Amino acid sequence: MANQRRKPKRKKAAVRAKVCRFSEQKVTYIDFTDADVLKKFMTEGGRILPRRITGVSKRYQAMLASAIKRARNIALVK
Repeated sequence: MANQRRKPKRKKAAVRAKVCRFSEQKVTYIDFTDADVLKKFMTEGGRILPRRITGVSKRYQAMLASAIKRARNIALVK
């Protein structure tokens, strides 16, 4: 019993709450021609980042996904 060692407890880092960028700015439409904004929500390989990573609300994630798909279709983004 005396030989048992306990690992020191780690302090958890303060996790910052994710806030929807589009809700803050009261965006009504995400434009598919604005490639700079769309690229922030995509990986380098061209995949759409999920909500749990970006913090975007469900409504805006759907608008964002359709905008990215349209931009891909006309070759504005990879």
